[in-house]
Amino acid sequence: MSIHYEIISDDNIICVKDLCNELMTYQKSKAYIHPEWFDNMSFETRMVPSLKSAKANFIIAAKDKNEIVGYAYSNISAKNTYSGGFATLDPVNFFDFDSVKSEDVGCLSQFYIKESYRNTGIGSALFEKSMDWLNSFKSISDLFIFVSNGNDNALKFYQGKGFKISHQILHEFITVLRNA
Repeated sequence: MSIHYEIISDDNIICVKDLCNELMTYQKSKAYIHPEWFDNMSFETRMVPSLKSAKANFIIAAKDKNEIVGYAYSNISAKNTYSGGFATLDPVNFFDFDSVKSEDVGCLSQFYIKESYRNTGIGSALFEKSMDWLNSFKSISDLFIFVSNGNDNALKFYQGKGFKISHQILHEFITVLRNA
């Protein structure tokens, strides 16, 4: 295994399409609350719109030789981006807007590693590189991670990195974590 990391430009995001779709399938396989909500989630419906609506994007890929084996996608977005519908007709606010200090927030939006590459340090490296990027925005103090129900390993991973559970939304479909 010869892992190296590469920043992916916004105009080359197609290279993570398959892994993004694997992430949606993985999340559905773990979900015990509304797994069917993942049926309409894909690269085209999740990543592409998020990239377009964000003020800044950061995609980092872990590669074994030339094969992408994991990626993390982070963004800086206006906090009002996280208000509206999500997989349901119900409007939802992903967090209490009054608790956010600035008009923008940082989010580790997507994170996925192929199963055979998990528990090798790749996740920690992707996480640290993503946090370095998010923390480079001095005006951003509020960072969020949204974890789908049933993905207990991800929840524990992020908690181990210092994020705290803030609350749950969509009737516990998503757990919201926030930087401490």
